[in-house]
Amino acid sequence: MKSLFENLRGDIFGGITAGIVALPLALAFGVASGLGPSAGLYGAIFLGFFAALFGGTATQISGPTAPMTAISTILIAGILQANDGDISRSMPIILAVFIMSGSIQILIGSLGLGQYIKYIPYPVVSGFMTAIGLIIIITNLLPMIGYYVEDDRERIEEFKPQAEELILEHILDEEAEEGLLVLEDFKETIERGEKITEKEIYQEATILAKKENSGVIGALRSLPRALEDVNYIELILALLTIVIIYGFKRITTAIPSTLVALILVSGSAMAFGLQYRPIEEIPSGFPLFRSDIFTEFRFGSLTPYVFTAITLAFLGAIDSLLTSVVADNMTKTSHKPNRELIGQGIGNTLGALFGGLPGAGATIRTVVNINSGGKSKLSGMIAGLFLLIILLALGPLASKIPAAVLAGILITVGIGVMDYKGLRAIPAMPYAEVVVMVVVLLLSTFWNLVYAVGVGLIIASLVFMKKMGDATERQSNVRSLKTETAWIDESIFPKEWIDKVYIKHIHGPIFFGSTSFIQGLAKQIPNEATHVILRMDRVPYIDQSGLYILEDLLLELEKKEVHVLIVDIQQQPLYLMKSIDIIPDLIPEEHVFENFRDCTSWIIRHVEKD
Repeated sequence: MKSLFENLRGDIFGGITAGIVALPLALAFGVASGLGPSAGLYGAIFLGFFAALFGGTATQISGPTAPMTAISTILIAGILQANDGDISRSMPIILAVFIMSGSIQILIGSLGLGQYIKYIPYPVVSGFMTAIGLIIIITNLLPMIGYYVEDDRERIEEFKPQAEELILEHILDEEAEEGLLVLEDFKETIERGEKITEKEIYQEATILAKKENSGVIGALRSLPRALEDVNYIELILALLTIVIIYGFKRITTAIPSTLVALILVSGSAMAFGLQYRPIEEIPSGFPLFRSDIFTEFRFGSLTPYVFTAITLAFLGAIDSLLTSVVADNMTKTSHKPNRELIGQGIGNTLGALFGGLPGAGATIRTVVNINSGGKSKLSGMIAGLFLLIILLALGPLASKIPAAVLAGILITVGIGVMDYKGLRAIPAMPYAEVVVMVVVLLLSTFWNLVYAVGVGLIIASLVFMKKMGDATERQSNVRSLKTETAWIDESIFPKEWIDKVYIKHIHGPIFFGSTSFIQGLAKQIPNEATHVILRMDRVPYIDQSGLYILEDLLLELEKKEVHVLIVDIQQQPLYLMKSIDIIPDLIPEEHVFENFRDCTSWIIRHVEKD
């Protein structure tokens, strides 16, 4: 253990400093998620400690992040809607999805798939990150000006008719399950309906109003109404928070500006006795183990959220590994990607067992840790322990923080997380990549983050395959040796055969996106041709679609009595062509040559006899 403690002083200072930076963000992300500030704090504690302990990046500081919180917020809102806004019924499912996400991360790392995460196209990541920023900004405009739909009685009254219908539907469903529902006699239904109180109707109407006003579209729909009755105390608190965060950075970066804003604005609001809306109460004491995940959970209820769990897992993996690369550049070290994903998965799984919000490696907190002296995983563990001490010692005080202050913090987070580099590059980017970025941005912001990523990946993949196919086709023109730009080794080819022998230079992989030019090859071969040489030196890969298209081509040429010779075929294409007997059924073994010189010698010996 000597190496772990050899930089003890630097790791302690780095961990505490990173923990100070993480505190206001953890509280803010918890509030934004809908689970409350304690969920963000629990996530930062457990993920921060265990991801550092088991992870593969020595200086990584982990906790709730903007992208992970954005996905979690949508998930939580959806599950709450499915359970009529009942948080106690929803929590087991929500936390089970978080556990599944963490388990997927462990599986990805265990299977050694960490190094493949880097192949996510940049336009998809850029559009997604900018959408995250917009979502955070837009959804925090209402709390910034002090508007909460649950306090708007006039708005809630509009939903009472729908609430009554919904309550009646619940009664009918219950009677159907109990075997009491008889179409000829609604006596039991009437009796139960008469017992419905005004309070129950109002509560159901409140839930419906919150559903209607949730998310980006809901926030934009409610904004005009909110602007009619701005709470100026809340607005001033939020604006002061934003000004201090940006202004204090100009003075010094040694002290986290978010913490300064949190302490100054919250302290002033408390000291002057201002009438503001505080955040939800943070439970005192050590986080409790959520046994209801196992006692009140059914696997069937988890099925609709499998894709969301996968998205959370991969998003957390991308977020963490990008931060690991930043840490490597700063410390001149090399992280272990698969081990890092296992650590992240363990941290997220254990955090969910105690009601914590999922997260990932956090770039700003990691940079602060390194700059403050952190060099080993002990710094990340200390950051988690520091937050636990804050929870145990200052939980009741933290519960008095104004909600508007955290809204201000989140707006600065939203502004900071947007990908300005990608946005500035739009005029110079290829049209197809701009389309991918914009589609992901719009779908993520106004529709669904999870599905937007999937759509973006599909479009990006199609664009890539089209480009690869076009590039392969452009570089693989069929010409006779009269017009062909010969390769160096083709200069030895005798001129008397140039009318009979045609050469096909194939560049790049032959896959399902590049088969069109193969299909048309047979029609391009003149009738006087007796032989075609396929130069496959530069074909590193062939997939099943390409293999069968190539087989069709060979059959077509065989009908024309055109003999095919292959030169310098690489191992993977050769193996597949032998596996389905293209070699030797359509191309004899003796027609496969290691180099062009051997192929030329064969032509001189055999074509001369034709």
